[in-house]
Amino acid sequence: MKRRVPSGAAKAAIEPIPEDSDAALDTGSLKLSSSDSEVSSYPSDEVASDISFESSEEEVPDAPVPEAAAAAAAASDQDELDRAVLDYVVASQQVAESSASPEEARTAAAQPSPRADSDAEQEGDTSDEERPQRNTVGDVPLQWYRDEDHIGYDREGQKLIREVQKKDRLDALIQRNDDESAWRTLYDEYNDEELTLSKEELQMVQRIREGQFPHIEVNPYEPEAEWYSKDREIHPLSGAPEPKRRFVPSKWEEKRIVKLVRALRKGWIKRDRTPKMDEAPAYMLWQDDGMVADRPSSGLAYVPAPKPQLPGHDESFNPPKEFLLSEEEAAARRMQAEENGDPAPWMPASFDALRRVPLYSDFIKERFERCLDLYLAPRARRMRLHIPSPEALLPQLPKPRDLQPFPTTILLKFLGHTGKVRSVAPDHSGQWLASGGDDGLLRVWEVRSGRCMRSWDLQAPIHCVAWCPNPSLRLLSAASASRLVLVPSGTGTQEVERGAAEALEEACSQSALAASDESRPMCSWQRLLQHEGAAELVHLHPVRQIAWHGRGDYFASVAPTGNTQAVLVHQLSKGATQNPFQRNRGRVTNVLFHPVRPFLFVATQNSIRIYDLARQALANRLLGGSGVIASMAVHPSGDHVIVGSADKRLAWYDMDLSTKPYRALHYHSAALRSVAFHPTYPLFASASDDATVHIFHGMVYQDLLTNPLIVPVKILRGHRQHEHEGVLSCSFHPQQPWIFAAGADGEIALFGN
Repeated sequence: MKRRVPSGAAKAAIEPIPEDSDAALDTGSLKLSSSDSEVSSYPSDEVASDISFESSEEEVPDAPVPEAAAAAAAASDQDELDRAVLDYVVASQQVAESSASPEEARTAAAQPSPRADSDAEQEGDTSDEERPQRNTVGDVPLQWYRDEDHIGYDREGQKLIREVQKKDRLDALIQRNDDESAWRTLYDEYNDEELTLSKEELQMVQRIREGQFPHIEVNPYEPEAEWYSKDREIHPLSGAPEPKRRFVPSKWEEKRIVKLVRALRKGWIKRDRTPKMDEAPAYMLWQDDGMVADRPSSGLAYVPAPKPQLPGHDESFNPPKEFLLSEEEAAARRMQAEENGDPAPWMPASFDALRRVPLYSDFIKERFERCLDLYLAPRARRMRLHIPSPEALLPQLPKPRDLQPFPTTILLKFLGHTGKVRSVAPDHSGQWLASGGDDGLLRVWEVRSGRCMRSWDLQAPIHCVAWCPNPSLRLLSAASASRLVLVPSGTGTQEVERGAAEALEEACSQSALAASDESRPMCSWQRLLQHEGAAELVHLHPVRQIAWHGRGDYFASVAPTGNTQAVLVHQLSKGATQNPFQRNRGRVTNVLFHPVRPFLFVATQNSIRIYDLARQALANRLLGGSGVIASMAVHPSGDHVIVGSADKRLAWYDMDLSTKPYRALHYHSAALRSVAFHPTYPLFASASDDATVHIFHGMVYQDLLTNPLIVPVKILRGHRQHEHEGVLSCSFHPQQPWIFAAGADGEIALFGN
């Protein structure tokens, strides 16, 4: 028969029963029977030895215990045994009287008695940390109640009125001087109460600040408990035979392996079959080899001190005989040192024993000089460049003869203008050249012969001329005063001329219908009666520049004094005019269309803004220099822009690289007037008031990692300065490496190779 002892009886801490109490129990004559366990007439010694006080239920065998061991156990734990048996008996009797099931009887017996609960509460931790919070507002910032008369709510939802009134600094100072316990008084803002630290708590705080244990009764240096013997034993701890499970494969490992195999077959576990290659060590890409390794964390290059020269054979105390000097040789060496002003030289000497060697006379002097060298001598690493000649400082550029063809000499001059020639423009075929100047004449020249084929008198100075890129129209445009004149050039067949005249007439008629609906149009399209088939666009402000789109339908006009109407975009097919910019940031000087993308370049005096016409937004902004931007040109690829300014500088912009100039060229001695790119050859040019035209070789590579190659190749001189003005306009031939230059002297020069 086995007995079960409930775990609650062992855990309860019950006070010992007094001897004079009526609740004293005679365990020797106790007998209790139930449906699950039975205790019958056991002596107190046997009961003490049989019952085990464990935290869980155990099966206790019914075998007898020797009387000596039972007596020793009863003497040590007699009080605890009496209390445990008493609780067990009381619980069993209650269960027996209520005729409960065996499981309910064991459950009731396992519960601790009320007396044990009260004792546990008395012995439990009663520190202030377990004190319930009076304020139950939760994790709410107390600053919400800063201006309220309460600090939160209790468990019943009632407001907690402030009891501790706020004190200003003066009252707090007075209280600290009057109250001796003010220095150890803390204010609990959450519960609105003041807490005064006791002497024991102050000692705990002091011990924590000193890095010690809070409680003084804790001994950090308790003696070590030797759980194992330090003596080597010859017998094992257990002599039991090896169990069978150590020789039989584990079924749990087998199930785990089956799961792993299934996961591998279904692809749930990926195996990286490709071996990982050893990664190359990282290194500084833009540093020279060996410079980074020699540099400490401070950033300064470490230069080791020069080592002193080691002694040779002649400084030995027993040198070979060939190093020893005779008296004549020693006197000659001293005399030579005196003549040269050198210190006394070293004279080798021989000694038969080391104890006979005297003290080195210059030892202290040399050590002192060595210390001065280490302390005072600068040890900075200076990277000196070996420059054999001044020409070596120049960049290694290809020779100009290797970059041909480019214009070198003057081939032809076009004479006929009586005033300054402001603008020149060849057509797309390169056979005809248009020009305009201060004399108000718009002329068309034949390039190969130099003859003037046709001219129009616009009765006002012409500032800009441009051809329509559409070859089926052959229209010529000119900016004169506040008008933009469109005329058929007369260089095409009769059908082409008739088509151009009809296009202009239709544009004027459509503009007239649209203008009837507007009170004050920005620009009016009118027929030019003085010239057959011509039309004019009358602006409100003087026009200075014309820029055509690559397809030949749209063109833009620039009126720098127009403020909000400085840039107007016109459409030839519909005779319409629109103002894309209601507000301009600065005075507009030049506009250009992108050759490939729907971009519009708008140049002000200090910057260039690039607008995306499709998205109607600003795409980029290029920063200018100190001078006013006079002209600009876009590379045929559309990724590079050159800008000429009044500060004698030609700036090359790489739009994919930066908004600042990639290269700034200072070659002219006066302000720049015009810049141009060649449509097919890698050439670009700049014209200035110093009456010169500079030709550059500008190769743009398809490889984005290769920078453009810019080489100056030629300076063209063929014009004269007139009223401090030189070359006013330049333009390349569309097919040949030729360039046209218009000067203030009234001449147009053609330079070729």
